[in-house]
Amino acid sequence: MSASALLDRLRERGLTLGIAEGDTGGALLESLTAVPGSSAVVLGGVVAYADRLKTELLYVLDEALRQHGAVSREVAEALASGVRLLVDSDIGLATTGIAGPGGATPTKPVGLAWVAATDGRRTLSREHHWQGDRAANRAASAQAAIDLALELTG
Repeated sequence: MSASALLDRLRERGLTLGIAEGDTGGALLESLTAVPGSSAVVLGGVVAYADRLKTELLYVLDEALRQHGAVSREVAEALASGVRLLVDSDIGLATTGIAGPGGATPTKPVGLAWVAATDGRRTLSREHHWQGDRAANRAASAQAAIDLALELTG
């Protein structure tokens, strides 16, 4: 589905959205704010590459980062919850991953991504393994986040 479909659904339901991005580096927010009228539901977002920003701005616990790493289900879910609190939105949506070409480890390859969405009552998260270049991986993660937010609000 499209960014427009997500924004239409949120608008119809009177819901607002906050976004925390890692691997997408602003691509998710860009795809949403490119749609006219997005300001009615998109409150804002944070691109948090540095772990310090994840903890200081988005309430991710140091322990989660140490135990699971920034690219994990636990951190993706914490980012979604944290941005929801930070911008006081109904829905929090987050991406974290390794877009490439560098940054991989033996257990976390290039293309690994996690997306998460929460409304404060229910949280959904998905793991993905993209096979593209940096741009394709970023675009795929942004689309996966939109799809997950549609699932959450469906």
